[in-house]
Amino acid sequence: MDLTMFMQQMVNGFSLGSMYALIAIGYTMVYGVLRLINFAHGDIMMVGGFLGYFGIAVLDLPFGAAVLLAIVGSALLGMASDRIAYRPLRSAPKISLLITAIGVSFFLENAFNVFFGGVPRAFPVPAYLENVVDIVGLTMPVSALLVPIITAILLVIILWVLYKTKYGMAIRALAFDVGTVNLMGIDANRIITMVFGMGSALAAVGGIFWAVNYPSVEPMMGVLVGLKAFAAAVVGGIGSVGGAVLGGLIIGFTEVVVIAFFPELGGYKDAFAFIFLILILLFKPTGILGIDFEKSRF
Repeated sequence: MDLTMFMQQMVNGFSLGSMYALIAIGYTMVYGVLRLINFAHGDIMMVGGFLGYFGIAVLDLPFGAAVLLAIVGSALLGMASDRIAYRPLRSAPKISLLITAIGVSFFLENAFNVFFGGVPRAFPVPAYLENVVDIVGLTMPVSALLVPIITAILLVIILWVLYKTKYGMAIRALAFDVGTVNLMGIDANRIITMVFGMGSALAAVGGIFWAVNYPSVEPMMGVLVGLKAFAAAVVGGIGSVGGAVLGGLIIGFTEVVVIAFFPELGGYKDAFAFIFLILILLFKPTGILGIDFEKSRF
């Protein structure tokens, strides 16, 4: 493998890792406030992809408007799932919330399978996103370039909300003690619902980019991607937004670069994310950024 090919694979890994990072941020934010692994999060990403598909293919919306529809629709779905499925179990044992999250995941997968069928649908990618650019010998589609840029912009926005706004202060306070936040006159349920909305909106962006780069949507598309994004959040240090992005990039690089060096292992590419997760947890159980699970605070 020459240097150009190696750099090409690094760019591909960076793009893939950015998509994992967008989804992993939602996992880590929900865990930060509820200590809940929301296993339905990958399916929210699938819903975002489908909403983008219907916005373009059925409603004939411009790509930007379809993305906005996917973001708003997914955010509302995330907030509704919290209101209907999770809020009534706030005081229940954590295992009850976890089982409920798995139930919500199965419900979304099967509902979309029943109403829209299990056959993958070709995602109508705008022509300008399929254009290929050449930068110092590296060729890549415009969509692959946009993913890390959009991820970086959204990361800055999320960090600004968390550390520069009153809502962010409330979210960080919830990460310490929900009961005390309620005593201070803050509606904890409203803040938690907002966190679900923010995380779901990011998952929708990840779903749109996934559908653009792997141009199809189907009801099970979020299962494996969601598990890899969860692995990314744990690798980086679940409870840390920066850790989620770092973990996403690491998982993306690992998946792409290892296959580039060992193409005969292509059939096992999905296993590398979880192998890396096991290795990290063996030597650093709290993840790379070292956040204690009981004291995670973004």
